[in-house]
Amino acid sequence: MNFDFQWFIKLFPIVLPSLKLTIEISLISLIFTLLLSVIISIVRYYKVWGLSQVFGVYITFFRATPLVAQLFMLYFGLPCVIPALKSMTAFQATVIALTLNTASFMAETLRAALESVEVGQLEACYSMSMTKYQTMMRVVLPQAFVVALPSLGNQFIGIIKGSALGFTVGLADIMAKSKMEAALTLRFFEAYLCVTLIYLVIVVFVEKIQKLLEKRIQKFC
Repeated sequence: MNFDFQWFIKLFPIVLPSLKLTIEISLISLIFTLLLSVIISIVRYYKVWGLSQVFGVYITFFRATPLVAQLFMLYFGLPCVIPALKSMTAFQATVIALTLNTASFMAETLRAALESVEVGQLEACYSMSMTKYQTMMRVVLPQAFVVALPSLGNQFIGIIKGSALGFTVGLADIMAKSKMEAALTLRFFEAYLCVTLIYLVIVVFVEKIQKLLEKRIQKFC
């Protein structure tokens, strides 16, 4: 079957309206991932007994298992054990799975960034009667975010690409839309090339923003 360029071009107006859903999932997942990662990294940085061990098990589990398996277990498996979860939508399941998966990696990145801050700075803060909370929020976290920014940007890109798995649980994102069009016309190459190019443009755009942020932050450092 020859490549149908005209149909390929016409496919973009069909698929692009679903891009809004992909962006929503990615941004919401990023916000929750950042919040969860900060909490976990601080707990493990201070080695809070009990919580630190629990988060260690959580990190090991989500880093060692595939995202698609986690999504299926969350959306199809857990509702069988916990009936209250049967009302969970595909959108909610995808956001939760992406958040839990990415936070397991991002938390370790942030913890390493926190530990990169010199101990002397902490001692100086304590000598000025600053509390641990003040020291963390005013001194340690800002420096840690600067160190971790390149990795955080890469993990956000991972969230964007991971959102494509939402179609496996019935989410009508750009991946699902292109798959439906491919099934109707049997032109799979054109359909998947279309969605691939859309993801490529999004990721390149995010990388540009990431580099601009890094340059701006370096000016203030």
